Amino acid sequence: MIDVKDLKFDANGLIPAIVVDAKSKEVLTVAYMNEESLNITMQEKRTCFFSRSRQELWRKGETSGNVQHVVSIAADCDKDALVVKVDKEGPACHTGAESCFFNPLFINEERHEFSLRGLYDLLLQRKAEKPEGSYTTYLFEKGLDKILKKVGEECTEVIIGGKAGDKKETIYEIADLAYHVMVLMAQMGITVDEVQDELASRHIIDHKVKQEKMTK
Repeated sequence: MIDVKDLKFDANGLIPAIVVDAKSKEVLTVAYMNEESLNITMQEKRTCFFSRSRQELWRKGETSGNVQHVVSIAADCDKDALVVKVDKEGPACHTGAESCFFNPLFINEERHEFSLRGLYDLLLQRKAEKPEGSYTTYLFEKGLDKILKKVGEECTEVIIGGKAGDKKETIYEIADLAYHVMVLMAQMGITVDEVQDELASRHIIDHKVKQEKMTK
């Protein structure tokens, strides 16, 4: 762990802070902190920045209610920039957008972004619009029993692939299982964040148990 005194603030006493959603890993905004605002951020465990235009401190969400709860702060190799991971309440941008970065400049058509949240959002769209010819539409139209049956079938396929020691086949079947589990989540209104929060709570409990064992 480094100390605030180890950081390299610029000539104006500022350091850039890249704010990232701790769950989605999406970059939310880039702001600036001085030593005082950084100390406030760590003490209050919510982001506090320094406004270059107003020349004053400002706590994110003070007027909008869109508070950012700090998960972690890390400095880069030169110690002149920060990455601040947060759990956010509401949009990060003053425009109402979830992130300040919503103006595409370049997209490489040969590369495709993928995320579980992106897949989940697509499944919700399929559930709402039910386009013809879509397998996902078919599952939603058949309902919960059909979705659960497919989850069970894919579990069996994963077991078979794993038992055979076939890595490629097991990866393929795990992907099928993950897709059908997410269809089940969409059907039941279970979000990716809710599952992630449950896993995170188990990690915290496990970490505490390990610490207790180490102190005995």
